Amino acid sequence: MGRGKIEIKRIENPTNRQVTYSKRRAGIVKKAKELNVLCDAEVCLIMFSSTGKCTDYTSPNTTMKKLFQKYQQISGRDVWKSHYQQMQDTLNKLKETNTKLRKQIGQRVGEDLDDLSIDELRGLEQNLDSSLKTVIQRKFNLIATQTETCRKKIKNLEEVNASLIQEYEERIDDAFTLANHEGISALEMGNGGSNIFCFRLQPSLEDGAYGLHDLRLA
Repeated sequence: MGRGKIEIKRIENPTNRQVTYSKRRAGIVKKAKELNVLCDAEVCLIMFSSTGKCTDYTSPNTTMKKLFQKYQQISGRDVWKSHYQQMQDTLNKLKETNTKLRKQIGQRVGEDLDDLSIDELRGLEQNLDSSLKTVIQRKFNLIATQTETCRKKIKNLEEVNASLIQEYEERIDDAFTLANHEGISALEMGNGGSNIFCFRLQPSLEDGAYGLHDLRLA
C-alpha cells in the first residue's frame, strides 16, 4: 500500500512545521553534497527557517563569493547594485554633513563670513556668546575642582606633618624618660649620641639646678 499524496500547503502547527523543516533541510543538504561529489557541480545553498536560523552549504571546490560573481556574469544581474546604491547615498549624505560642519567651524573662527546675511551673522554671534558662556562655566568648574583637590592634598600633608611632629615629640619624651631613669644628665643627653639636638636648660625654682624635667627644645 503506497503512501498517500501530501497536500503542499503551510503547516499550521508550529511544532510539526519545525520538525518537517529540520528533516527536509537535512535532506536538501545531503542532496547538495551528492550533486557536488557525483556530478562535480559547484553548489551553494542558503536557507532561513521561520525563526530566522540560517543554514548554508558551499561545495569544497568553490566559495560563496566566487559563485555569486559567476551568477552575476552568467545571469547579467548585479546582486550588489541596490546595496551599493544605498551605501553611495549614505556616503553622499555624510559628505554633505561634513561639508556643513566644516563651514560652521570655519565661521566660528572668522572664516567664510562674506556670504552671510545680517540675520545669519547675528545668529552666529549669539551662538558664539552661548559657546563662550559654556566655556567659561567649564573653566570655572575645572578650576574649582583643581582647587578642592589641592586643598585636600594640603590638608593631608598637614595631617602627616602633625603626625610626624607628634611622633618626634613622643620619641624625645621617651629619650628623656630613659635618660632620667639611667641617671644621664641633661648636658650629656644634649651633647651625646648619634642624633644631635640643641636644648635650652632652665633652672629649677626649687633648687636652682638644671634638671631633666626642665629640658626644652631651643
